[in-house]
Amino acid sequence: MFRWNPQVTDRETFTKDLLASLVVFLMALPLCLGIAIASGVPVEKGILTGIIGGCIIGFISGSPLQICGPAAGLTVLVYEIVSNHGLSGLAVILVTAGLIQLCMGFAKIAQIFRAVSPAVINGMMSGIGVTLVLSQIYVIGSMQPKAHALENIKHFPELIANVFNPTTTAFESVNIGVLTIIVLMVWKKFAKGKFATIPAALVAVVTATITSCVLHLPVKYIPLPENIFSGVRFLDFASVTQMDPWAIARFSVVLAIIASAETLLSAAAVDKLHRGARTKYDQELIAQGIGNMICGFAGALPMTGVIARSSVNVMSGAKTRRSAIFHGFWLLLAAVAIPGLLRMVPIATLAALLLYTGLKLIDIKAICKLWNFGPRLVGIYAITTIAIVSTDLLVGVALGVVLSIFKLVYTMSRLKVSIDRLENKCILHLRGAATFLSLPVLADALDSVPSNCELHVCMDELDYVDHACLELIMDWEKQHESTGGTLVMDWGELRAMFKSKRRARHIRSAPTATASHAHAHARESAAV
Repeated sequence: MFRWNPQVTDRETFTKDLLASLVVFLMALPLCLGIAIASGVPVEKGILTGIIGGCIIGFISGSPLQICGPAAGLTVLVYEIVSNHGLSGLAVILVTAGLIQLCMGFAKIAQIFRAVSPAVINGMMSGIGVTLVLSQIYVIGSMQPKAHALENIKHFPELIANVFNPTTTAFESVNIGVLTIIVLMVWKKFAKGKFATIPAALVAVVTATITSCVLHLPVKYIPLPENIFSGVRFLDFASVTQMDPWAIARFSVVLAIIASAETLLSAAAVDKLHRGARTKYDQELIAQGIGNMICGFAGALPMTGVIARSSVNVMSGAKTRRSAIFHGFWLLLAAVAIPGLLRMVPIATLAALLLYTGLKLIDIKAICKLWNFGPRLVGIYAITTIAIVSTDLLVGVALGVVLSIFKLVYTMSRLKVSIDRLENKCILHLRGAATFLSLPVLADALDSVPSNCELHVCMDELDYVDHACLELIMDWEKQHESTGGTLVMDWGELRAMFKSKRRARHIRSAPTATASHAHAHARESAAV
């Protein structure tokens, strides 16, 4: 719940929530329909998910200002599930995934999902975006998308031929799709003042719908039934026994992980947009688990917290969870009261909205930010994206996580050693992390030092040293002194680095210790 502000009355808060809910509803309605079509399910199932996300989950959500509903990021996975296991299989998997989310929420492990590398998350969203674009191009061109992204690329010449085939209506459909995207971009760029509060998606849908109706274009329109509740198909438990247990487990785990990650990352982003109550992540995960179990039992689409609708909710002035709840009721009212009006919307318009959404998922700014932290992160991003497009979502995300772990191990084991040799003195430069994994490199460098040399160890660029490397240096010092050599290094700094595991530049340097002080400091270090 939001924090009460004595300067804002309950009436003012209610009014702001009501107005914000209308804006979110106008944005959510076409997206619910379009995501359902892109997922390969009847359109009413998308609206059902939006209604459940608002009218039910809005009351128990751990993130009061977050909007829940069907997500474009899950269309690829849902399409694969429906293609292989049908709607009954989707229902079983969705109930199981919701149960997994529920257990994770009660186990209080929601924060784990915030620890996933940004390179993997951005790569996942980019891979989903590319796949979404490749599929929706076919819908705009009045063709059925292929089952896999690579097949969509392979059959692209057929799509071009179909668009310019005078015996089809594909050309008119493409024109409607292009018109939708143009209106969408122009409105986002040039709408000012009060007009800017009107969702660009709504303006684009209305414009394309009016155009197609006035010109009587022979394009495909939304096949919405007279009764939205005809889309409710309660879970058939008999279908569970006919499914492969491994398939249920595999898809359920993947769906639970991706939906949870998207929800919690969205909630974290929403928290940055307002100063009200912060997200209770475990409670949010529990709410999502309950919501997805309800969606599974009702035969709807999976739900997540969605950042686009949530950010619009905050920017529109929402103050409490009432906005999310009201938006669900508006969806229910629209589906019940104006189904005939919704059936006038061209399918190509909704496909164009999702194509635009897919392009937005490919975040160039995110790539630039990753590059600032090193090309390896960009490599993980690219490999994750390519793996998702060329294989599937599970393989791509798993590969990205594995590469992130390898990168961490590589970073923690990487030690650069260089020696500057003078007349009777050597300077050993250590850069990176001195761990047991880098013992061979450090030992080789120390062994290359002449026996009667005075060795100075420079640790300005040393990030970390562990006990194994510390003992190696101490043992080598004793051997080096026995051959007439000396060791000069800051033992106090080294001991502090070992003890606190912080960067050396954050630790106040102790007076330089020469060989005469080395043994005393070494004994202190060994006792830590």
